Amino acid sequence: MEDISSFSQFNLSSPLLRAIGDMGFEEPTPIQALAIPVIRSGKDVTGQAQTGTGKTAAFGIPALEEVDPAVRAVQVLILCPTRELAIQTAEELARLAAYKKKITILPVYGGQAIERQMKVLKKGAHVVVGTPGRVRDHLERRTLSLSGVRMVILDEADQMLDMGFREEIEAILRHTPRDRQTVLFSATLPAPILEISRNFQRHPEFVRVPDRQLTVPQIEQQYLEVQARDKLEILSRMLDLYNPALALIFCNTKRGVDDLTDHLQHRGYLAEGLHGDKKQETRNQIMGKFRKGMIDVLVATDVASRGIDVENIDLVINYDVPQDVEYYVHRIGRTARAGRSGRSITFVSPREIYKLRAIQRYARIKIARIPPPRADDVRESKIRNITETVTRTIDEGGIERYVEVIERMMMADYTSLDIAAALLKLKIKD
Repeated sequence: MEDISSFSQFNLSSPLLRAIGDMGFEEPTPIQALAIPVIRSGKDVTGQAQTGTGKTAAFGIPALEEVDPAVRAVQVLILCPTRELAIQTAEELARLAAYKKKITILPVYGGQAIERQMKVLKKGAHVVVGTPGRVRDHLERRTLSLSGVRMVILDEADQMLDMGFREEIEAILRHTPRDRQTVLFSATLPAPILEISRNFQRHPEFVRVPDRQLTVPQIEQQYLEVQARDKLEILSRMLDLYNPALALIFCNTKRGVDDLTDHLQHRGYLAEGLHGDKKQETRNQIMGKFRKGMIDVLVATDVASRGIDVENIDLVINYDVPQDVEYYVHRIGRTARAGRSGRSITFVSPREIYKLRAIQRYARIKIARIPPPRADDVRESKIRNITETVTRTIDEGGIERYVEVIERMMMADYTSLDIAAALLKLKIKD
């Protein structure tokens, strides 16, 4: 297989490439590089992939390329084990289909009024992403027809079987055309999964990212739950609280790097961004500044970070949960170099907790939860850092000329305590 380092190598339509560009992804994850060409060739596929490897795009991109907007019928059916995954999958497909006009993607799951789903189905949906129970319910009510389905995708098939959906899956598959393409993704491949593959797939091609021996560095690994709207404020507090000499912050996309770098610079941090769109000369200059401490916060994508080998990075922050579970280990390994200690903190939205669990299972590690820092915590940390600096400066001597300034101010009836408190307030910027 050729080495695939760009989505343009898949010969995708321009609307899809434009949407991928807007999403800011630099290169396909390993499972995407393996699966997309095979699925696009029309073959049935059995893929072994963990949660959090980018597999939604691995099947979503070729699935969307198959949809004909002019045909008002369900052409792609995706089955997911939970309503949360069905919603997330539908949302990601909607972003990928942003420039493929007139494609309707409908999530179908229990807990939502079935009448609302029936209305959309009656108008015509091209892609249905649903849980087995609710999809079967629609079939029994005859509010969903699968006679025009070209592709069926079973996502997290082992979890669906663990939840007792085997009967529903088999009943649903029997409602689809025999000549459909069937794609199955599963973290594990127990006998029942292989049996479904034998019964419902035709000579499937097996795709799997080879296991690698992962060495997880001895790093203090933590995570905190944070809503997207609060991430910038929490990040700023983290940087103020820990006051790292050098901090490396990871975003999943080039746009994310640019936006975050701008925000940090506007807040007064010495920050620069690094991603694949920057010229090599520019990247070298930025890295030179980072090594010399001329900037103390580097915001980067996974691709751009591959050349980063700086010994004294003492804080790594995953501003975005990585797309691929292996990326997590590569990211945090940028700290704790040469026997030093290090800390990594991952920002996780409530809807991304499942990705964090996948990382912990895959890397066989425990990531401790911490509370977001409060403004009071940051203030106390700043005061502590300043008092330590002041004490050290006094011990080092050479402050006589400044003593004279303070003495002049004291002659104007200000006490030394008043002056010190005012200087501290200015420094803290309350």
